[in-house]
Amino acid sequence: MFAAERRQLILEMVRANGAVSLRELARVVQTSEVTVRRDVRALEAEGLLDRRHGGAVLPGGFSREPGYPQKTHLSAAEKSAIADLAAGLVEEGDAVVVGAGTTTQELARRLARVPGLTVVTNSLLVAQALAHANRVEVVMTGGTLRGSNYALVGSGAEQSLQGLRVTKAFISGSGLTAERGLSTANMLSASVDRAMVLAAAEVIVLADHTKLGAAGMFQTVSTETITRLVTDEQATADDACARELDALADCGVQIDLAPLGAAPSGDAPVHGTGSGPVHQTQPGPLGRRPVPPPGGAPLPGQRRPGAHGGGPVGPGGLPVRLAEMGLPRGR
Repeated sequence: MFAAERRQLILEMVRANGAVSLRELARVVQTSEVTVRRDVRALEAEGLLDRRHGGAVLPGGFSREPGYPQKTHLSAAEKSAIADLAAGLVEEGDAVVVGAGTTTQELARRLARVPGLTVVTNSLLVAQALAHANRVEVVMTGGTLRGSNYALVGSGAEQSLQGLRVTKAFISGSGLTAERGLSTANMLSASVDRAMVLAAAEVIVLADHTKLGAAGMFQTVSTETITRLVTDEQATADDACARELDALADCGVQIDLAPLGAAPSGDAPVHGTGSGPVHQTQPGPLGRRPVPPPGGAPLPGQRRPGAHGGGPVGPGGLPVRLAEMGLPRGR
């Protein structure tokens, strides 16, 4: 394929999806990520798209939200790995809220085997994934259906979350930065996610590496409110992503890196039932850390549930940065 044809195809993919990872672009155009990165730079120089950490987005600074059919094909391996790790953070008998999104849908498929679990959600896709889970109670919010992502939004959804108290909230969005926190492209979705966050003792953001450094138009959650970020290990392979992780850790966000291709998808043993560790993550302090028992004292390097933050800490109580952990940085 000639360079002009390849770049045209890349441009069409970004226009159709709003944001596409370099890995996905390389797979579709059947070339290396190095070549795709060069093509993306050339298209950016022409003002046709913007580079983001590990991918490309539509120009203009804010990422546009692609529809559900497009989202399902974006960063599929990364979303699966993130869902595998995040499922291990849920204990038997927990009550959690799960927001809308394709990553949270992957998480829901894995939560179907956690006994005694109660899941509150505004997502029809999350509810569908749990519909036949005999040991999981699913509570749907009210609201108006937003067809592009099969989620219930509006005042009805927000009011149904008032007065609710759960252990954890799992949410995702269009972008995540240390400066702005989690953001999304839709105002109604952002408003419902904020209501979910207010109901939770811990706020866990699920975001693959292509979301790091990107920004949606509407802020969902400030960085100070985020307890934990679960992302994929590719986030340390890019200098800009790694710097963003450093900045998030400085803000007290606990970082978990999910290895790609290491954990089985959707078939992990139930967490918290004596079956042993559910996932094996990248070694080092940024790998998955054990969750303290409900009501118990925090483990070393962690804050109590409900005290937002709790990232790894070093001397003087300052967050440990990636460079100090010996983790791989950008190529």
